[in-house]
Amino acid sequence: MLTLDHLAIIAPSLAEGAAHVRDQLGIDMPAGGKHPEMGTHNLLLRLGDDTFLEVIAVDPEAQRPPHPRWFGLDDPRAVRAAWDEGRRLRGWVARTDDLGAALARHGALLGHAVPVSRGDRNWVFAVPADGSLPAGGLAPSVMDWGSRGNPAAAMPDLGARLRSFGIEHPDPEWVSALHAALALRDPPAVERGARFRLRAVIETPSGLRTLT
Repeated sequence: MLTLDHLAIIAPSLAEGAAHVRDQLGIDMPAGGKHPEMGTHNLLLRLGDDTFLEVIAVDPEAQRPPHPRWFGLDDPRAVRAAWDEGRRLRGWVARTDDLGAALARHGALLGHAVPVSRGDRNWVFAVPADGSLPAGGLAPSVMDWGSRGNPAAAMPDLGARLRSFGIEHPDPEWVSALHAALALRDPPAVERGARFRLRAVIETPSGLRTLT
């Protein structure tokens, strides 16, 4: 079974990602850390006891890794194009305690297991061979935190809570069938829309806000 773990804003830079969250949620996101295996860094915002929001971008101070980065970050033109179109919340991650079994069933979609780290934390993350988002972001990336579990409870609590997470797509039935095949627990609501878009409704100290 796969369970929603966190949402990802895929940004051209952390500064732009921070400004977007500040504009949409009225919150300054705390720093996260660096991922040396991927040449990326992030900001992190707690959205509950076991859910959080991440802004992730290429770390300009890091060496390029010898393998594709996650979240499609090796294609800066595509990242910029989506950003300029207003599609900024583009990734989501589900956790499992049996990543091997998930990849045995869906490895062609989800990718292969890659050990990664941030500070003193280590986990395993499934990355497609080309580093792209699974099904372009319609499916979650999948990971296993290991024995330490999701870190959200240890993050500063700034009063943000995830209230709903949904997907807009021209063929919602197909997307829902994909999620059913992946055995997602509490999958996102899928609604018909002119184009693919992720949307999260987040309760903040200043009221309900929508993040896209």
